[in-house]
Amino acid sequence: MTDLQKQIQKITPILLEIRRDLHRHPELSEHEVRTARQISLWLQRWGIPCEERIGGHGIVALIRGKASGKTVGIRADMDALPIQECASHVCCSQTPGIMHACGHDAHIAIALGAAKILKDMEDSLSGNVKFFFQPAEETIGGASRMISCGCMEHPHVDYMLGLHVMPNLESGTVEYRYGKLNASSDHIEITVHGKSCHGAYPEQGVDAIVIASHLVCSLQTLVSRSISPLQSAVLSFGKIEGGKRPNILCDCVTLEGTLRTTDSAVRTHALSYIKRQAALIAESFGGSAETAVHPGYNALINDNEVVSVIVQNAVQILGRENVYEKEAPSLGVEDFSFFLEKTPGAFFHLGCGKKEEEKTAPLHSPEFELEESCIPVGVELHVRNVLSLLSAPKTDAPAK
Repeated sequence: MTDLQKQIQKITPILLEIRRDLHRHPELSEHEVRTARQISLWLQRWGIPCEERIGGHGIVALIRGKASGKTVGIRADMDALPIQECASHVCCSQTPGIMHACGHDAHIAIALGAAKILKDMEDSLSGNVKFFFQPAEETIGGASRMISCGCMEHPHVDYMLGLHVMPNLESGTVEYRYGKLNASSDHIEITVHGKSCHGAYPEQGVDAIVIASHLVCSLQTLVSRSISPLQSAVLSFGKIEGGKRPNILCDCVTLEGTLRTTDSAVRTHALSYIKRQAALIAESFGGSAETAVHPGYNALINDNEVVSVIVQNAVQILGRENVYEKEAPSLGVEDFSFFLEKTPGAFFHLGCGKKEEEKTAPLHSPEFELEESCIPVGVELHVRNVLSLLSAPKTDAPAK
């Protein structure tokens, strides 16, 4: 066992208690009051200066090395989900209807552990380390709010690091990907206008439901016929509303859905296609349609040089056989993408699942239960990645 691993082993019981305390008291997006208070208390206890209420309940902590150098940022999200946890869990939420079903409690414990270790090493650091404890990842994109408050400056962050626990990966493993890791998201809202009339005399009106039905079917060809099969894109409509009575032709229908893409050009093309198709199809039936687009998170695109650093350290700690390359990007979203639009960095996945014969439930599930042995692994990875980025010159990443 290395000296670093011994230091991590020493504080692991504290980190597990921090994680369990947070798990018992989860808080929803934009309501992370107690969570922020507990994080601040631990940072103060360890002599780490921090600023509170950044972009809501966000916290920024700073460790300044004795010598000048680059600054590396580490992000941990804070919010929980509106899910009722299984009562059979040993460490169970005490707040009805709210649960840390996405592992953000573990992310906080891992970041705090890395902060404690790096604080103890500050006299030997050449550069700085910033820690971003970020609210509202699950809803409004708290990363963007923190950035708008200037958290990436004073000192300027040169590299960003982030991780997410993954139950489909066994604890003690890591998954990485060069380049595109997560999709962008756009909320699509189409309002179809027709003309109301009696259902027995449909020729006197314009049926908005018929228009909407044709529109949904037509837009399914966006991905299959308008976008290259080598690109990743998904368009799904999950909500449709319209009509007042079964014998009255509907004059207005609203469709709501989500568009996911991993390429900005594909995103632009898809949005233009949706708006054009909606207007033309509605017009062909004698109606009209308006499309509103509400942008969500942007695509998460890793910096290849930083990914190479993460892979090198993960292999050294865990062995090549426990470090996997993700084959394709996920069409789920992650607001860590906003940090990567400001500075190079990378996001990776940390296994938190149980052994193969003890299948772990997926994220965002009431059955989700974390294998806590992933926490010291995450701490060591964060620390080693920070040290590598602070000390090593930039190198060319492998071609991908």
